[in-house]
Amino acid sequence: MSNSSNLRFDQLSASGKAKLLDMAFMPFVFGISSIPVCALALAIWAYKSDKSITGFLIWGGIYIVAAMGIRLLNHQYKLDRLKTEHKLLVVKWIPIACYVALGHALGLTAPLFLIIGRFPFDFTLLYYVIVAAVLATYATHLTPLLKAFQWLFYPCWGTFMLLSPWTFPAHWHFMLLLMLVFAGSIYKHSLTGHQFFLRQILLEENEARLAEDYKSAKELAETALKAKNQFLTTASHDLRQPVHAMGFLIESIARRNHDSTLEPALKDLKQSVRSVTQMFNSLLDLSKIESGKVELNTSNVHLDSIIQEIATVFSEEAHAKNLEVRMRLSNGNAIVRADGTLLHQSIMNLMHNALRYTQQGGVLIAVRKRENDWQLDVWDTGMGVANEDQGRIYSPFYRNEHAWKIESAGHGLGLSVVARCCEMMDCQYGFNSRLGRGSHFWLRLPAAIGRTPSENIYGNSKQPETWQSESALSGTCLIVDDDPLVTAAWESLLTSWGVTVRCVESGKQALTLLDEGFQPQAIFCDQRLRAGESGFEVLRALLERNPEAHGAMISGEFNSPELQEAESEGYLVLHKPLEPDQLFAVLSRWLNPDFRLGDFTST
Repeated sequence: MSNSSNLRFDQLSASGKAKLLDMAFMPFVFGISSIPVCALALAIWAYKSDKSITGFLIWGGIYIVAAMGIRLLNHQYKLDRLKTEHKLLVVKWIPIACYVALGHALGLTAPLFLIIGRFPFDFTLLYYVIVAAVLATYATHLTPLLKAFQWLFYPCWGTFMLLSPWTFPAHWHFMLLLMLVFAGSIYKHSLTGHQFFLRQILLEENEARLAEDYKSAKELAETALKAKNQFLTTASHDLRQPVHAMGFLIESIARRNHDSTLEPALKDLKQSVRSVTQMFNSLLDLSKIESGKVELNTSNVHLDSIIQEIATVFSEEAHAKNLEVRMRLSNGNAIVRADGTLLHQSIMNLMHNALRYTQQGGVLIAVRKRENDWQLDVWDTGMGVANEDQGRIYSPFYRNEHAWKIESAGHGLGLSVVARCCEMMDCQYGFNSRLGRGSHFWLRLPAAIGRTPSENIYGNSKQPETWQSESALSGTCLIVDDDPLVTAAWESLLTSWGVTVRCVESGKQALTLLDEGFQPQAIFCDQRLRAGESGFEVLRALLERNPEAHGAMISGEFNSPELQEAESEGYLVLHKPLEPDQLFAVLSRWLNPDFRLGDFTST
């Protein structure tokens, strides 16, 4: 496109030209309709000056007819505008607009032949002023269609200038000079106005094009997001199964290993599986939030309970890295209004982030009162965040160069999940950090009114303060899963922990096992079983038969209606791939409620 200061009418699209044509017709309607009023005023002055008024009355009558004609023409134009494509409309109606302009120009000059030599200077000057005012108005409102204005201006004002020696015989030199100045000013103004209208139309067209591009891009993005979420929904179970089994098998091998030369390799394997697990969890959390499938369920939540549970889950990871996890609780006073699931996700991700980038020292998770809110703090002695990176720390997939140096296995999703969860709950969040000195992440939530118990997401057993997966468990466990690879991994891992385990493929087999006298203390049911059997229905049936047992759903899916129902009814829902550390934390509560071994402290 050429320079915007020299825009041309033919640079517009047919639609843009039609819009300018729309603007051109309305000035004709109002301009022609106003001339009879001017004719009446001139006739009255002529009558008071004892001059003939017949010519002015005829002139006014002709313009009355012209006013009705232009309105009918405008109506016909509007009808054509609705049913004719823009290109044909422009070809047909621009010449008509020019002919109307020419006719109007001839009509405006007609009274000159009535005035010349018959009326005094002031009467003639008044008529010139009237016509000049009309043309000045058209120079603004008719210039969307510059060609039509030219067909009006050149004949009309040119005639007035040519006849000036006869209309102003004593002063025509001065009048002609003034008319030339007026003509130059008006024409320059008309060109400026025309450029303005051209720019406006081009801006509108560009805006419409950008809006259409944005709409298309948005639709493509939404389609891609929907496809991604659909893929994760349908494929997550099959993708997670082998990773889930791999984690259990590696942990089982590590428990049984007596060859010290294999320990580094096993440690690397465990870390790799943990990295994949964390990637799955973060991706699915983020996808679930972005797809709008998360329904906010606000209730009263005890922060102390969640802090203790999460510290328990991460205690083994901290112990393996020689880090210390400390808690600072509120003695049960910290009760907030929040979605328990989203809050739990947020704190889990903050703790994982803190431990991942801390190489020595430890992590403190604390809760404290801040006016009418409770603030949850996660402090670490890790690498910290540089000032230039702090504005992007919550962006998905963002990891700074220092993070890559500490650990290459991260995916930059955890803090993004925290941000999305907090935004959904409408709670404040933020952080302070100094490179090389550690970070402080915080969430601020409104205090609950009144005190009501919150659910313990790991069941009703007594809360153990500490645990280590190197220690043994004892008890009985029932696994309902139809994947032989997964059940073999369950059996290998739980046996290495000292747990008596039975694995079955269906609810019928599980009930038969109970009838034979097996009494499990812990029951884990996969959601997707063969022949369309619902794992949640199986779990409820088993717990009804064995009310003393603890039970949990475990699945590779993340937005199944059955899993959502289970969570809403207070059942524990674990997602594959499940980290052995987390499983050990759950079983240490359910099977050994008094078990404890120092690894983190409460201060």
